[in-house]
Amino acid sequence: MENPFKGFNKESEKETNENNSEKLDVIDDESEESEQTDSEADVQEETKEDEKNPNSELQEKYDLLNNQYIRLAADFDNFRKRTEQEREALLKYGAESTLKKMLEVLDNFDRGLKAIETVEDCDKVKECYNLAYKNFNDVLTKAGLEKIEAEGKEFDPNFHEAVMQTPSEDIEENTIIAELQKGYKLGDKVLRPTLVNVATKA
Repeated sequence: MENPFKGFNKESEKETNENNSEKLDVIDDESEESEQTDSEADVQEETKEDEKNPNSELQEKYDLLNNQYIRLAADFDNFRKRTEQEREALLKYGAESTLKKMLEVLDNFDRGLKAIETVEDCDKVKECYNLAYKNFNDVLTKAGLEKIEAEGKEFDPNFHEAVMQTPSEDIEENTIIAELQKGYKLGDKVLRPTLVNVATKA
């Protein structure tokens, strides 16, 4: 006897296969959509990272420059303090070396005063005076003091100060006739100009 459900079973199986095929297609579509979504998300994240990178690089450069500025400011502050200390020390002790040398002159004056207390010979007193004077000049010369030459030289307002003018036919005009007070300089710096008498045209 022929099975009445034989055809039905084949049709049912066919429909089942078609349904399964449709489900697989749906799953594949969903999988593709999911992969596409994930890919888009990755692209967005990479884009965000690319957008963040310039800011990150700028921050790193800023931090580097800021640290360099802080170190430079600290170095300059230390230099300023050290320079100030050296300047104060120079002002306080700058004359120390010269004063030590002048103590020798002071000692010679003391010896001279003691020597002339019982001396009646004027030549002996003159000798003591000349010795002390020479010693004193030597100390000042070693310290850098220089006498400004004047007499017989041409008048120079940078080194001389004319306090007198004398008309003369024998001496060339603007020539220093006499030195009235000595002038001194330290290197190129004039400490005191020489007071002079200058010849003028008669």
